[in-house]
Amino acid sequence: MADIEQAAGQLSIVATATDGIHVLAVAGEIDHHTGDTLSQALDFSGASRPRVVVDLRQVAFMDSSGINILIAAHRALTAAGGWIRLASPTGAVMRTLELVGLDTVIDCRETLDQALTD
Repeated sequence: MADIEQAAGQLSIVATATDGIHVLAVAGEIDHHTGDTLSQALDFSGASRPRVVVDLRQVAFMDSSGINILIAAHRALTAAGGWIRLASPTGAVMRTLELVGLDTVIDCRETLDQALTD
């Protein structure tokens, strides 16, 4: 298991691995000021069949920048034979995901444990 911590503005990401699944625990706000940090953390180019869970339980706000980043990650990971799941989105973040219909494109689970199981 590897721990990597990145911080930019009001966003921090701790990256770990559990049973071959990359887990990104995100905290803070995802917007146009902090989006590059999330994009970099979601870059698994060159990885074979990457499986990624983004734990959103500590994200208070996400704008369209975050939506676009998640869509791009979904496309890239799916093209590489992998997948992305979102875990524990807060009420405000879940409403944003539902408004744009992203919850029907990317698998959203209520808890991190649920996101880690098939």
